[in-house]
Amino acid sequence: MKMARFGFLVVLGVFSAGIRFAADGDTMKTNQPSPATRPPNRLAKEKSPYLLQHAYNPVDWYPWGQEAFERAKKENKPIFLSVGYSTCHWCHVMEHESFENEEIAAVMNRHFVCIKVDREERPDVDKIYMTAVQAMTQSGGWPMSVFLTPDLKAFFGGTYWPPTAKYGRAGFKEILERVHEVWEEKRDEIVKSGEQFGAQLQAHMTVRSAPGALDEHTLQDAYEDIAGQYDEVYGGFGGAPKFPRPVSLNFLVRYHARTGEKHALAMVTHTLKKMALGGMCDQLGGGFHRYSVDPKWLVPHFEKMLYDNAQLVCSHLEAYQLTKDPFYADVARGVLRYIVRDMTHKDGGWYSAEDADSEGVEGKFYVWTLDEVNQVLGRDDAKVFGFVYDVSGGGNFEHANILNQVFNVREAAGEFKKSEEEVRQIIARSKEKLFAVRSKRIRPHLDDKILTAWNGLMLSAFARAHQVLDDPQYLDAALRNANWLFAHLYDAKAKRLHRRWREGEVGGAAVLDDYAFLIQGLLDLYEASFEPKWLTRAIELQETQNRLFYDAKDGGFFMTTGEDASIISRPKEDYDGAEPSGNSISVLNLLRLAQFADKAEYRDMAGKTLQLFGERLRKVPQVAPQMLVALDFSLQKPKQIVIAGKPDATDTKRMLRAVHERFLPARIILLVDGGPAQAELSKRLPFLKGIAPKDGKATAFVCENYACKLPTTDVEQLKKQL
Repeated sequence: MKMARFGFLVVLGVFSAGIRFAADGDTMKTNQPSPATRPPNRLAKEKSPYLLQHAYNPVDWYPWGQEAFERAKKENKPIFLSVGYSTCHWCHVMEHESFENEEIAAVMNRHFVCIKVDREERPDVDKIYMTAVQAMTQSGGWPMSVFLTPDLKAFFGGTYWPPTAKYGRAGFKEILERVHEVWEEKRDEIVKSGEQFGAQLQAHMTVRSAPGALDEHTLQDAYEDIAGQYDEVYGGFGGAPKFPRPVSLNFLVRYHARTGEKHALAMVTHTLKKMALGGMCDQLGGGFHRYSVDPKWLVPHFEKMLYDNAQLVCSHLEAYQLTKDPFYADVARGVLRYIVRDMTHKDGGWYSAEDADSEGVEGKFYVWTLDEVNQVLGRDDAKVFGFVYDVSGGGNFEHANILNQVFNVREAAGEFKKSEEEVRQIIARSKEKLFAVRSKRIRPHLDDKILTAWNGLMLSAFARAHQVLDDPQYLDAALRNANWLFAHLYDAKAKRLHRRWREGEVGGAAVLDDYAFLIQGLLDLYEASFEPKWLTRAIELQETQNRLFYDAKDGGFFMTTGEDASIISRPKEDYDGAEPSGNSISVLNLLRLAQFADKAEYRDMAGKTLQLFGERLRKVPQVAPQMLVALDFSLQKPKQIVIAGKPDATDTKRMLRAVHERFLPARIILLVDGGPAQAELSKRLPFLKGIAPKDGKATAFVCENYACKLPTTDVEQLKKQL
């Protein structure tokens, strides 16, 4: 749905094309948080790392809240809203160029009430005004810059604006002065247009169901649509800048499992391999960067986000299940090693992100000159390492080198007349030495806030890694995290979640994603640990989510509870982008929980939500690939796989290994051992009462609709049944 531009925007005479990405290789020097050379503003009292980065700006910043709104109304001034996050490169640029500029700050303070928002703490604010900016400019990104009426209606916006005119766009100071001028001269027109735009925005964000079938043809159409965007050479979808978008990979592996379509799997494995060998992946420390500015996955935007890495772990685990290629398992291990080492709070929570910049330069922490590599490794090892990882005197990025693997061990062995084992040893010790030297460099800024939603995604990653890779350290990390989340981000009395924790303080009301992603993580944790309390927690949270967010009339889940009057709209998000939408994950959670707890009402809610978004799935399926994952699940007869046996017994573990080594997307797994756990599970699934080991041996029961095939104590027979 297109929304009309407004007449006063033409009068304003200023249009921002709005950029999100730097040009290839652009490493504009930027400032990290300013030294405290000025008196602090109101943001100094906040906990958000992003807001604290602006605490010493000369701008008279307010956090989002009533104090700012009331001042805008009292003084009849427009609001300037700036939204970003602490590891955002162009947010740093705009801060350094404009918000630290005394002259520009004076204009802002004189004519506007200025509000700064961390999009990661307040995704509800970000969603509403990003939708407005995209409607106004046909683009979006961060930093997001929006002008609002005192009633919080957007009337003009964009993203990054330079301080003076350049890059083919107006300068920020010029925009400020022009907006003020028009506000003074045409205030009534702006307010009226803002009201009209607000109404259009509300209509645009309202989803209405439309009749039509959702079936295998929907999945086929989606596959053809996604395949049509595939880059056959470098993997991924579309051109530069190129994002990993794991939600598309999730759909493709399930389409392969459903249909046997080989190209669906090939697109996934080729994409994952190209990313993992390229500069997108940190070849020394593990973990993936945000996106690639080129189509080859060579030059990344160097920030690392928890949610990207969580989802990419799961993608690599599924590729490993389907191909048995240890490459994918090793990549997953590398990411998890990075999370444990660099992104974990001492008590178990996971931090949000690492910046792209260090010492004011994007990527400086990660790149190498040839002289540096020679000095650390010695010339002989440096030649081998440089051959494999593309290190040269001229460099591949701003006269330096982004490590990326261009040759393999076999090719290097042939080039240098060495055995493959010799080359492996050279590569291993070279990485160890370079990592040790790099560890002494000034690190990028760490955003150490802990978000419920993103921790839920990483909880799934660690739980699934334990299942697939059979490594107890991953289960230990998952259990520590889950216990930490419920100790710090859960209000047991109200049975409600908080959004954010940092330095002992919780903040922000949880949104839909916080509930949905954590519920998914708890279900995966149950299937890794078989502790019924995690299943109980998941059901409790689902009940709270249903109460706070579900639309019983039309189906689907609102993003917010509606309790905050400053949030002027309650969207139902369906776009699966860098993160899956809360609705997509919720449908899948409901379908899984319907199996775990035999709740018909959950199946009905899932079906009603799918129908609500059905028209989008039929017409533009590429926008919601994770919803298609849920649709695929709903169209199957899910298996209930029940293992009866002692959890630590060798035969039980063999049974579980037979299940976990296979990619079985439409299934749940239960373990019963005759003790309290079985009694607890039987309250929801009475058919479990009579299930017990056969002849004292671990026994597998493969069931559909709680009707089970003949039990077996033979692992090979179980594999055939699966």
